[in-house]
Amino acid sequence: MSIRAITTLLLLALAPLALASKSSTDTNETFNIDSVHSTAIFRVQHLGAGNFYGRFNELEGTIVWNDEDGPSFDVNIKIESVDSGNESLDRHLKNADFFDAKQFPTMTFKSTSAKKMGDDWKVMGEMTMHGVTKAVEVDMDFVGRANVGRGDRVGFETAFTVKRSDFGMKYGVENGSLGDATKIIVSLEGVKAE
Repeated sequence: MSIRAITTLLLLALAPLALASKSSTDTNETFNIDSVHSTAIFRVQHLGAGNFYGRFNELEGTIVWNDEDGPSFDVNIKIESVDSGNESLDRHLKNADFFDAKQFPTMTFKSTSAKKMGDDWKVMGEMTMHGVTKAVEVDMDFVGRANVGRGDRVGFETAFTVKRSDFGMKYGVENGSLGDATKIIVSLEGVKAE
């Protein structure tokens, strides 16, 4: 068999692999997070009695949708945007007792994989807060996808709990003035990139 014939056979054998690789990347759709219509809320117990809520007003990042692999997320939250509804408390939340916004200006979540669960997804990834990175697994609800004249949009929402102390934020934990377990609710809406 000639070298030309062998080369032709190799190319024919490898062609499906090249096409499969190409098709998986071609199905990626990128959505930019709409910070006006996306929300990040946290909840922690206060003085062993009620639940205290706060939010972050500035989120940015991307959602990448792939028909085969599902969604992936790259979310950045600006700590300076923390909002408790009280300016004095906001200043305290930004200082070294809590988020330490000067040293750690962003909180991030970067997904590493997703597993289909009915209409929704179990998403694995890494969350970085207060300079500490931890693996987290969240149930990500698919809210919807539509294009009603303001761009092709997609929405997801999750609620999960972390311990503040795992991220080096121990203020109020030992004396019981603030809970350690913190519920985080994130609702994301993305608009398809042009």
